[in-house]
Amino acid sequence: MSAVTAEPSTAATEVAVAIDLVRRAAIVSPAFLLVGVLGWGLEGLLSSALALVLVAVNFRLGAAIITRAAQISPNALYGAVLGGYVARLALMTAVVLVVKALGVLATVPFAITLLVTHLGLLAWESRHVAMTLAAPGLKPTNQTPQEKRST
Repeated sequence: MSAVTAEPSTAATEVAVAIDLVRRAAIVSPAFLLVGVLGWGLEGLLSSALALVLVAVNFRLGAAIITRAAQISPNALYGAVLGGYVARLALMTAVVLVVKALGVLATVPFAITLLVTHLGLLAWESRHVAMTLAAPGLKPTNQTPQEKRST
């Protein structure tokens, strides 16, 4: 007789968190773009925008890698998280080197935006993540799905 175990539907938890991080990045992006354009002109604006895009892509790629690897095995997940981090870091480095070679990268606004948004968004998001197995992922809200769609 085989035992059937019911697993909770948590496959999309990391995707939900990544989407929430990207949403929060969109909320703070006008401030970073404004600082970039006021301090460094068009190059500052483009550099801040590039950093914001890289942060959003980094979070979404990380979630996609975790989602796929978790379906395979725990060992695949461990390897994918480490390998995915290195690959995403290499991808960001390659993009920065190409843009810098084109001569349109203002290093200061790019670095500030990249570092502050990565760390700031993760700190902001940590307040909204449930740390229980009863409700993994984002903390449940008291809103109905209809109310969430209207906000």
